[in-house]
Amino acid sequence: MNGPDPGRSDQGGISRRRLLHSAAATVGASAFAGPLAPLAWARQERTPGWNGVLSGPHVEPKVRRVVSLFQSGGPSQLDLFDHKPLLQELNGTQLPDSVRQGQRLTGMSGNQSSLPLAGAQFDFARHGECGAWVSELLPHTARIVDKLCFIRSMHTEAINHDPAITFFTTGAQLAGRPSLGAWLSYGLGSLNPDLPEFCVLVTKGKGGQPLYARLWGAGFLPSSHQGVQLRAGADPVLYLSDPPGMSPDLRQDSVEALRRLHRLQLAATGDPDVRTRMAHTELAQAMQRSIPEVADVSDEPEETWQLYGEDARNPGSYAANCLLARRLLERDVRFVQLFHKGWDQHGDLPANLRVQCRETDQASAALVLDLERRGLLDDTLVVWGGEFGRTNYSQGPLTNTNYGRDHHPRCFTMWMAGAGVKPGYTHGATDDFGYNVVSDPVHVHDFNATLLHLLGVDHERLVFRYQGRHFRITDVHGEVVRAVLA
Repeated sequence: MNGPDPGRSDQGGISRRRLLHSAAATVGASAFAGPLAPLAWARQERTPGWNGVLSGPHVEPKVRRVVSLFQSGGPSQLDLFDHKPLLQELNGTQLPDSVRQGQRLTGMSGNQSSLPLAGAQFDFARHGECGAWVSELLPHTARIVDKLCFIRSMHTEAINHDPAITFFTTGAQLAGRPSLGAWLSYGLGSLNPDLPEFCVLVTKGKGGQPLYARLWGAGFLPSSHQGVQLRAGADPVLYLSDPPGMSPDLRQDSVEALRRLHRLQLAATGDPDVRTRMAHTELAQAMQRSIPEVADVSDEPEETWQLYGEDARNPGSYAANCLLARRLLERDVRFVQLFHKGWDQHGDLPANLRVQCRETDQASAALVLDLERRGLLDDTLVVWGGEFGRTNYSQGPLTNTNYGRDHHPRCFTMWMAGAGVKPGYTHGATDDFGYNVVSDPVHVHDFNATLLHLLGVDHERLVFRYQGRHFRITDVHGEVVRAVLA
């Protein structure tokens, strides 16, 4: 308590903040001609379009909005998309050392005396004109394969859930970096000033690996860019509704008074956090009108419920969240991210994987079809996938009816649909054992670089200076995967 105050300079007891404010006042309005000028922090100053730190696209944008269907836990590519007949032929035999090549295993299976190869216990078939292999567990996805762009050669660095999902969503395994949605909000700005640029939906009632708000946080970016989570229930956004006794006129008066106080504080201190609080206030007031409207699905026709399935009538379910995602996207929310837990099948995979697919298959395909029939798929990108894949050997006992799979970062499958990517296309391949990538590898940084490219952003130029260095979502890596571009 008696130590030096980090907010004060070493001489004269003048606070650094006050010193910087005085310097800014001396420089005058010209200080705002720098690279941060387009931010226009206060909500009422914002206009739709390129109003983030980027004054315009680096390359021609193909995508206007993105929806990420994040399947948390690591879906088994070997049981869903990456058909490997050799595993079924060699079922029960040992994983060859020549295939593993000394690669690390998790502590959950690294001490097993036996690593028996486990062939998928589900039927595969080719579908569509493209002939993509899809498991019997995903009949709805199988019907739209000609609209999908598969990447079978994804790979990552992390082997455990928390660092892996943090890596996928923020570009780093350690917590504290901005999430992808926050980067997009910061760089591109708002398409609809009455709604957040970045919305998050988490399936209710699902067990599995925990999810943290930092996965959609702003990190060291201004907090106005963090994701806003919408929840099931009467209040989709917590603390948004007025308390009893607060009339609309009284709320408007209180917001105006708070705005004047913020402006006085900003003039006195020059503190950028004041601008962030101003933006929060403006957005909260706008969302009091916009969120109840977007969350009210009573105007959806019967054909919509048939498309998404009966589970869409259950608020907070994955299907309901897919429908809500469509409603957000058609109102020009820039980035919507759904999280669905439960894909971590270390044991009892045949039964548990059926449950996961039953909960997600129809709604995932429905979202693609719904966006297409509304003309939104032409400038919206849909992304489906998890943080890593699963092993080709069984974790624990392998029987005729049961097996499990451990984490596998060496290769896994994701798919995309919509604007800017090749439909009916499969990129990359794994070996016959489904253990290593053998052609066209795609790293997480490559994937994020490609996504930004589709949005018109050069990933090497969307940066933020923090603690003496420039940061970006792809760190110092990443190459655009041009082969998947339409």
